[in-house]
Amino acid sequence: MALFINKPLTADRGCARDAVPPNRQNYQISVVGATEKRAESDVALPVGEGRCYTRGLKNGLEVVVVMRFADRLADIEPFRVVEVLTRAKALQQAGEDIVHMAAGEPDFTTAEPIVVAAQQALARGETQYSPAAGIPQLRQALSDYYRSDYGLDIDPQRIMITPGASGALMLLAGLLVNPGEGMLMTDPGYPCNRHFLRLVEGEGQLVPVGPEQRYQLDAQLAEQHWRPNTCGVMVASPANPSGEILNASQLRDLHTLCKQRNGHLVVDEIYHGLSFGEAAPSVLSITDEAFVINSFSKYFGMTGWRLGWLVAPEWAVPHLEKLAQNLFISMSTMGQYGALAAFASESRVILDARRDEFARRRDFLYPALRDLGFSIPHCPAGAFYLYAGIDRFAKDSQQFCLELLEEHGIAITPGADFGRYGAEKHVRFAYTTSMAQLEKAVDRLQRLYG
Repeated sequence: MALFINKPLTADRGCARDAVPPNRQNYQISVVGATEKRAESDVALPVGEGRCYTRGLKNGLEVVVVMRFADRLADIEPFRVVEVLTRAKALQQAGEDIVHMAAGEPDFTTAEPIVVAAQQALARGETQYSPAAGIPQLRQALSDYYRSDYGLDIDPQRIMITPGASGALMLLAGLLVNPGEGMLMTDPGYPCNRHFLRLVEGEGQLVPVGPEQRYQLDAQLAEQHWRPNTCGVMVASPANPSGEILNASQLRDLHTLCKQRNGHLVVDEIYHGLSFGEAAPSVLSITDEAFVINSFSKYFGMTGWRLGWLVAPEWAVPHLEKLAQNLFISMSTMGQYGALAAFASESRVILDARRDEFARRRDFLYPALRDLGFSIPHCPAGAFYLYAGIDRFAKDSQQFCLELLEEHGIAITPGADFGRYGAEKHVRFAYTTSMAQLEKAVDRLQRLYG
């Protein structure tokens, strides 16, 4: 990257004085990009060595700072939903009436018992580092949760508290993936999964899935796409962006395949608790050898608290703790004490009522969008999303989303955020806003497409 500063060079601009070519008047410089070099000069400038070059100008010196970035950044794409959210908020602040249907975040604030418990922890002075695996009380509470809600006996020593589900993903990437290896995952799917693997010099091996596979990766597909450098499979149930669920038989077959191939099975269960009808089964009911990622963000409504957890085989926990000690040191201590209250009966009544409200919103939005011509072959069984085809309206989902936002005040997410397969033909609607707002969005869409 080239940064041009029309001021004399000073040491506080991040460049050592001895890095400047001594005959600075002879340099004519034009450099663009971190991996591309264009020099209009008598001297070839090495892009990426972190040096500073200057040339004399009539009104002072022009400083060209050539910064080198790691190659992996070229493979880590921006999180487009964040860009949509930023623009939507800017329009709203400018006085526009925006219906927010882009964020994968419950619109409810954290349940009051959780907030009160965290406040009480602060008042007690619970502000020191916690153990890298989390406070023992929360690990035990999660073990009790698996017993009460799933009928499973999970040793609390196998449960690690993490800074969000993202922290769990980072730990598993560091634990399971060697440079050059990869894990199979769905396309479309949660975009950050493959980026965490790239961070450790691995790769997300994307498997195209569509409505005919209910946007899920089963054992047959995984076996077809298994490569010599594949080290495992990562799936989500319920899934983002589709809301589709893997049944117990599918999870069992994936475990069997991974065991036969000497690979690992990672299951993202962060939308558990947000199933509408029969509960999504946990892979922990099938095997102790799989890795489970979960979070306090979705069902528990604690997105900004940044707390998640990871259930791992017993052999893996010491290695995960070692990574956590180095990468995170600790999670929010007062946040963990707040999370203890999430399992109290008064909290569960609130959280279950919110789940029921999400179901009511789904039952309104799903038929309304289908009637307008959006393609949604199956009613999703969980999460809070509808992944919709837009063939009737547009061929470019990013442009479609931009026009809906800028011209009609509806913020949704383009399919490109979730992968490549069919991305230009799909968008994601999140029903993480009130019923009144959903009705307003449908009314605007009806005026456009009805």
